[in-house]
Amino acid sequence: MTTKTTSKPTAHQKPTLVPVFDGHNDVLLRLHKRGKGDPVAAFFDGEEKAQLDLPRAQAGGFAGGMFAIFVPSGDLGLNALSMDTGADTYDVPLPPMVETTSAQHAVLAMAALLFRIERASAGRVRVCRSVADIRAAMAAGAIAPVLHIEGAEAIDREFQMLDVLHAAGLRSLGPVWSRPTIFAHGVPFRFPSSPDIGPGLTDLGRELVRRCNALKIMLDLSHLNEQGFWDIAKLSDAPLVATHSNAHAICPHSRNLTDKQLAAIKVSGGMVGVNFAVSFLRADGRRNPDTPLSVVVDHIEHLITHLGEDHVGIGSDFDGAAIPVDIDSAAGLPNLINAMRARGYGEALITKICSGNWLRVLERTWGQ
Repeated sequence: MTTKTTSKPTAHQKPTLVPVFDGHNDVLLRLHKRGKGDPVAAFFDGEEKAQLDLPRAQAGGFAGGMFAIFVPSGDLGLNALSMDTGADTYDVPLPPMVETTSAQHAVLAMAALLFRIERASAGRVRVCRSVADIRAAMAAGAIAPVLHIEGAEAIDREFQMLDVLHAAGLRSLGPVWSRPTIFAHGVPFRFPSSPDIGPGLTDLGRELVRRCNALKIMLDLSHLNEQGFWDIAKLSDAPLVATHSNAHAICPHSRNLTDKQLAAIKVSGGMVGVNFAVSFLRADGRRNPDTPLSVVVDHIEHLITHLGEDHVGIGSDFDGAAIPVDIDSAAGLPNLINAMRARGYGEALITKICSGNWLRVLERTWGQ
């Protein structure tokens, strides 16, 4: 472990923000679901209930990341995920598989929203398709989003949409969000629970892995059940990556990764982005935002122990989950960084966790 940083800014200096490249956020879904008003203007102007928008990103050093597209399925029946019932156990029912055509409409709408934000940004937002793009955007002080899809409902059996989306900029794909797809099965939101729930990849799922490897699209293992994880581990020639998952040894939630899974990720040269969702952080699995930042750092520490310091990053889940009040939004990222400093993390390690490790694994996966 690197040593604790001792230098502090003077009373007249503004602390330098540490740039954060984030493995997962749901800002496009939030903007897409607004229902009225201009979602592009809402991103630039900010709004009260947001966790991520341009003002909050600039205030907290949020530099970019995987901007997820998630296909809603009507009333998800997941309102309980945002409430703390105080229950010791829970098992939230999931909606059924989404029909392909309706999923494609939603995916195209949210992808278009991202491109409209870029077009209206006057260079402040630059959609990135390579690590060189990300580095250039960060160097210019611009937000660097990467197009990611959380759940492959919009991908057809002939994989035509995969080719089109890749040409448009898709560089990261999760075969599932917890509900099933024609490719794989996800884990329900169950606590306490092993992630070993249900069958693995379908034949189409195995073909999806091969196609993504050929196109150099990163496969996101978050939300995938354990058998699907092992199927991809055997088949894929790319680093294993979970963009927004935590340590099952600390929080025994079905969404979290076991130490055995972490060992496989390490061998592959992959990484894990620590998720801020409190129900995946807390040992009691509760959805209570009054969760200290020390618990987030506990997960980071566990992941470093099992993966090494080059394989851990941030996967916030901004705009997709209840998160600790001491982070609250992208503007609160410096509070987490200070919590890492308080644990004794030096600046070189913090830089790796905040951005360097993501750039390394993306460079290896994309080959550029």
